[in-house]
Amino acid sequence: MSEQEPYDSRFTLPDVDAWPETEAGVILLGLEPDRLLAGLGFAALADDPAMVTQVVDQARHGVFAADLAGLAEAGVARWRALRPALAAVPGRPAVGALRQEWANSADLVAVAVPGTGPAALAYLTACWIRRDEIDRLAEGKEPDVLPEVAAG
Repeated sequence: MSEQEPYDSRFTLPDVDAWPETEAGVILLGLEPDRLLAGLGFAALADDPAMVTQVVDQARHGVFAADLAGLAEAGVARWRALRPALAAVPGRPAVGALRQEWANSADLVAVAVPGTGPAALAYLTACWIRRDEIDRLAEGKEPDVLPEVAAG
């Protein structure tokens, strides 16, 4: 008799009544840190999560007039400005389920930065969940924020 593979919750389908914002957040969490920062930078200009994601992707591929590195720099500046406010809000401890973690973190971000629009809330939440990577990038501890731009 073979051993059963361990259960992997990453591939669990969401509930049919799951919030669309949570599912969009799960997708954002799969982006590279530089793209999260670029989205955060662009969210200051146009606060619609789908539009921000599309523009960042177009900028990455050279279709959009905006420079992805410039958007990422704007995101770093915004992250640095908002990071202390985010850290000051007491949050719930991290949970094992990604969707619960998203909901908890989105609540924290909404309290820390009141009046935040939907795109900024989504990108800030993703950055908060992945704050170790984002902090390293913002501190310049990564070799290149955008290696494909530097090579290009």
